[in-house]
Amino acid sequence: MNILLTGGAGFIGRWVAKRLLNDGHQLWILDDLSNGREDNLKEFRDHPGFMSFIKGSILDETLLKTLFYDHKFELCYHLGASINVQDSIDDPRTTFYNDTIGTFYILEQCREHNTKVVFMSTCMVYDRCLDETGISEIHPTKPASPYAGAKIAAENMVLSYYHAYGLPTAVIRPFNTYGPFQKTGGEGGVVAIFINNHLSGKELNIYGEGTQTRDLLYVEDCARFVVAAGFSDEINGEIVNAGLGQDISINDLAVLITGDEARIKHVEHIHPQSEIQKLLCNSAKAKSLLQWEPEVSLEEGISRTAEWIRNGGLN
Repeated sequence: MNILLTGGAGFIGRWVAKRLLNDGHQLWILDDLSNGREDNLKEFRDHPGFMSFIKGSILDETLLKTLFYDHKFELCYHLGASINVQDSIDDPRTTFYNDTIGTFYILEQCREHNTKVVFMSTCMVYDRCLDETGISEIHPTKPASPYAGAKIAAENMVLSYYHAYGLPTAVIRPFNTYGPFQKTGGEGGVVAIFINNHLSGKELNIYGEGTQTRDLLYVEDCARFVVAAGFSDEINGEIVNAGLGQDISINDLAVLITGDEARIKHVEHIHPQSEIQKLLCNSAKAKSLLQWEPEVSLEEGISRTAEWIRNGGLN
């Protein structure tokens, strides 16, 4: 298939690209490199299915029109977005334009060319989990940050194109994803940052009390889920979660990674108003519709990520 992957130079996008290319598809990647980096794609440069990397914005309607007209995409994985919660609080306009307006521009091209859309949302749209059954897709949402608000708005537009036009669309909500190729600096995920600081002999800083929990999904499991959503008619018009199905407090995660509580430091939370105290995923719908289940345990995923960082993983 001819496939467009927006945000494909990013952390998750890179693994989605790898899987699509290994499966034999022809792939075009569009990314403005605001979060991603072209180095993430260098191993694919000589792959026969890697058709083109386009540095450009999903807000460039002229560029989108040209791409869709020239290449007749049958499927679009839309991962391109502003993803940082604090950035969305500091500069809500940029997040809204990228995550909501940009998604609208993608949808318009997909409608014109009858291209299926898989839209990557986030677990950050949810209100806190209240029990151990986990968060299912009917759990209440709570836009506690402009990032979450922009994603919810985009989700609704994606689903409206399914109901109003019959366009095959799907909304996917992966929980907190980690693994090789995730940034280990300021915008990286907590696992990558903790591992990098541990290996560098630095303190592991925890925002707030550290009792907040996360359901941590290994990136290759996430990529399998994302790709599967594109090839299932069962998922059209649906919202579907994916997570490990177990949560861990940030305190316990830090201890698991460093093994030395003396190196753990609690610091003032930078956005306590947007914190979600408990995130635990219920992936029953993904198992039912996509026959998807996570395969990599937290311990194994941390080991693989640490090995990648130890061997010179990007900062």
